Amino acid sequence: MKVSTKWEGNLAFTMNNHTGKELKMDAGESAGGEGSGVSPMEAILGGLAGCMGIDMYMILKPYQEKLERIEIETDGERNEEPPKYFTKITITIHVDGDVPANRVWRAIKLSDEKYCSVANSLKAELTYKLILNGEQIDQN
Repeated sequence: MKVSTKWEGNLAFTMNNHTGKELKMDAGESAGGEGSGVSPMEAILGGLAGCMGIDMYMILKPYQEKLERIEIETDGERNEEPPKYFTKITITIHVDGDVPANRVWRAIKLSDEKYCSVANSLKAELTYKLILNGEQIDQN
């Protein structure tokens, strides 16, 4: 999976996937941006919620006709000093419908521990490559 993220000027960037779908990101007005998109950290929270929601819907397949709502709120607490990474994320899941609580908890647990790629990617090893003016530059 690969996406391309391009600078749009000032603090704005646009991410495109292989099918041309876009996500506009901006540092936000409080950081000197235009506020034209979501912040990259908000995108992480939204990606986490979307990933868990898709997993839960699939896991709760026997109850899909009885599901009325799945809404997921993600609230991230950040480190006070740079880098301002998430130190804690609270995930509140609202489910409405005729679904047993133990089945919903099972879906939450399976998503968190087994299926949610975003949750598990928050633990990923990062590697970096630099292409400067079309040439790959190795780190000294």
